[in-house]
Formats: sequence, structure tokens, C-alpha cells
Amino acid sequence: MRLIKYSLMFFIVLAGILFWRIKSTQGQKTEDRRQRTEDRGQRTEDRGQKIAMYWEKLGGSTSRGSTSNSKRIQCHLCPHNCVLSPGERGFCKVRENKKGKLFTMVYGLPCAIHTDPIEKKPLFHFLPGTLVFSFATAGCNLRCKFCQNWEIAQNAPEETQNFTLSPEEVVRRAKTSGTPSIAYTYSEPTIFYEYMLETARLAHEAGIKNTMHSAGYINPEPLRELCKYLDAANIDLKGFTDEFYQELTESHLVPVLQTLKILKSAGVHLEITNLIIPTKNDDPAIIKKMCVWIRDSLGADVPIHFSRFWPMYKLKNLPPTPVETLERARNIAMSVGLKYVYIGNIPGHKAENTYCPKCQGLLIRRFGYKILQNNVLDGKCKACGEKITGVWE
Repeated sequence: MRLIKYSLMFFIVLAGILFWRIKSTQGQKTEDRRQRTEDRGQRTEDRGQKIAMYWEKLGGSTSRGSTSNSKRIQCHLCPHNCVLSPGERGFCKVRENKKGKLFTMVYGLPCAIHTDPIEKKPLFHFLPGTLVFSFATAGCNLRCKFCQNWEIAQNAPEETQNFTLSPEEVVRRAKTSGTPSIAYTYSEPTIFYEYMLETARLAHEAGIKNTMHSAGYINPEPLRELCKYLDAANIDLKGFTDEFYQELTESHLVPVLQTLKILKSAGVHLEITNLIIPTKNDDPAIIKKMCVWIRDSLGADVPIHFSRFWPMYKLKNLPPTPVETLERARNIAMSVGLKYVYIGNIPGHKAENTYCPKCQGLLIRRFGYKILQNNVLDGKCKACGEKITGVWE
């Protein structure tokens, strides 16, 4: 009887120990899962974050000794020169003051990745007929009421579907796909500057060319650093009055003109796009003034694309640009001596083609983004030997 009693007590104690060990193990597993979940959440939260370039600490404090005020910083990437307190983001929605340091929130975090014809940028005098590996992140440092990519450009990275793609991986994909160039495009590459700069540096080392389609709203110092690796740029010269820039983009004209001059002087292949919007920037006198400035400040051989406006975003009340308005702008540009003047967003129009400025012969026949005929040989017109501005190989 006593043996049975002790045996029963032994099994009860053993069961208690086993129960305790099972509960302990389950608790540890639960804690491990919780920790892994927190780690994953932290990693997800930190995705895209990297210490930014071109900013300074402002310091100082209020009479009440505010700690947050002493951690104010100023961003110097673009002409907005945003002053930020901790937790605040810049006008671009992607650069944030985190405890007194400026971080980019979109490093290696694109929301758009495509392989496009180079003509789509548009770049008509740069490796025609080739494909370009293209990407963008969320955000922009302009507020264009006519924005064509507003779903990504006018949103913060938390509001877009993003991918993880390091600069090294961008270059690897470009090499694997056989594209000779990379384009920083779609939204506004200025605001993902650190991501663009490192990718451009690696691409340059790998023998891949770098292109950018930008509004050109960037400060001179970061632009000059970028120019070390940049091969071509198409800059949107959206209008030619500061009133237009303030009313429709919440920015200013002069910094864009400065960008154009810096790119040209740095030897970057440059093309310009001017989206003509009915009643907003279609005044023939202003267009002529703009074309004369391009001729005198940049050179008559800088290609310009007059692009057709389509109603979208916050300007759906306006009609598409009449073809006659675009043709008039082209005639004005050619009359002041610009050599390569195009009309965009009208597939099949003869002004999509490139003509020799000397013999007027057809050099490149296009339909939309397709090259149907190319008579440029070794950078010259086949017919008369005139040197044609561009990067042809």
C-alpha cells in the first residue's frame, strides 16, 4: 500500500515537472515569436531609411529651453531649404528629421520599376532605339497641378506599394537585362538623391550610362556632385514666368534655369521638355522669350520637346493642347534658331522626327517610341556629313 502511495506521489511530481517544462517552453517560444515579430516590424519600419546628405543642424533653444527646438535642422538639397523640427518631414514628403538628424526614407525603396524605350524619357539624341532600366520612389519637391504621375509623386512612401531594391541590385538588373543605361525618372529623382547618386556611381563603374528626367529643382552643390556620373538629362522647363511656377507648381523659375546652365557646362547631354497647357503657358511671346533664352544661354543645338497636355489630376477642367498651338510653338523655336525642335504626345506627327539642320534631310523617323529609320552615322548626317548633337553609341 505504501509502495502504491509513493509511486502515485512520484508520478504526480513528475507530471508537475513535465507540465512546468512544457509551459516554460511554450512561453519561451511565444516570447521568441514576439521578438521575431518585433524585429521584423522594426526592419520593415526601417526600410528605406538612411542618413541624408546636404543638411545642417540649426541648434538654438527657446526661452523655455525646448529640447525639440535645439534639434532643428535645415535641408539644403533643393531650393525649398526646409527647416525641420524632430518628427517633421520636408516638402518632398521623404526626408525626415529623426532626433536631430536628417534621414531619407526612400533609400533602396522604389515604387515603380520598368524597362522603357529611351524615347519615352524623352531623349531623342541619346542612344536612340535602346531600352533603359527605369525606376522611381514616392515623393516630389513640386506640387504640379497637372502632374502625370501624381499617384506616386504626390504621395509619401507609406502611401505607395514599394519594393526593396539596392543600388547594387539595380545595376545588376540593368546588366542582366542588357540595357545600356539607367533612368531616374517618373516622380522626381532629386528627392531620392542618395539612392540615385550611389546607383549612378556604381553604374558608372560598371560601364552603364546614367540618365535623369527631372524638374531641375535642386541646389547647385548636390547637382554638381551628381554631374560626375550623369550622362544625360531631360529637364522639364514647365513655363517661363515665376508666376506660372508659383501658381501651378509651388516652386520658382530661377533655380531651374540655373540647373540647366550647370548641366550644360558640366558636359551632360541635355534635352528640354515644355508641356504646353492651354491658357497657362501658351502665350507666343513668352514661348519666344523662352526659346531665345535657351539659344543664348545653352546653345541652339539643345533639343526641345513641346509636349501636348492632357487633362488630369487637378487640371481636368482644361482641354487638351490644340495641335495648332504646338505647331506654332515649334515654328517660333525654329524661327529664333533652335535646331532640334519636337512635338510630343501626338504619335505620327512629322515633328516626332529628327531632321538635319543643314540639309533638312530626314535623319531619324519615329512613330511614338519606335525608331523606323536612322540615318545618323558616326554622329553625322549620312547625306551631308553635318555633325548631329547627341550621344549615338
